[in-house]
Amino acid sequence: MSEIPKDLLYTEDHEYVKPTDDASVVAIGITDYAQGELGDIVYIELPKVGASFAKHDVFGTVEAVKAVSELYSPLTGEVVAVNEKLDKEPALVNTAPFGDGWMIKLRLKDGKEKDALLNADAYSAQLGQ
Repeated sequence: MSEIPKDLLYTEDHEYVKPTDDASVVAIGITDYAQGELGDIVYIELPKVGASFAKHDVFGTVEAVKAVSELYSPLTGEVVAVNEKLDKEPALVNTAPFGDGWMIKLRLKDGKEKDALLNADAYSAQLGQ
């Protein structure tokens, strides 16, 4: 059974949105379920700080032993931080997807977009858990 923290929001594409100390900035990564499905992650391609994405734009890729998957931006905004640790340790996404395995921090263009995301119970139901 996958870990699904109650304080996060989720997409149907298995990305999560985590609040930060700044109400206009969120951390984004892939869920425990997603990393488990991908298997051992060996490489992650992420955007540069300053890049902007619309909701559901591809912002990067995750390469695992089994497959390569695109990463979709759950919200519209500008990248204000990229997790540099993942360059050297992509497996952090496997071991700590909701902690040190975060991928980007996004300054939101419209915070109301979060209303369309899934809460933990809805995401859990989507997974059949």
